[in-house]
Amino acid sequence: MGNVSVKLKVFPEDPSKVEELKASITAAVSPRGIGVEDIGFGVKLIKVMVVVPDTDGGKVEEKIKALPGISEVEVEEVTLI
Repeated sequence: MGNVSVKLKVFPEDPSKVEELKASITAAVSPRGIGVEDIGFGVKLIKVMVVVPDTDGGKVEEKIKALPGISEVEVEEVTLI
């Protein structure tokens, strides 16, 4: 058993509340990295990178999806480290 690095794209319901959502995500999953990316036309997404045990990879996505204000969560990459 090892650890995995999980990179996620998080789509907020309201792009004006991105900073609040970043704080909520940080409290929920303790990410190694978090940032905001402008997609265009005022649409933003939050990119999150988390390192967790390989058995907990799917739980991160579920924790973030359960937060209020999150429209969608997409796993971008999972890498064994």
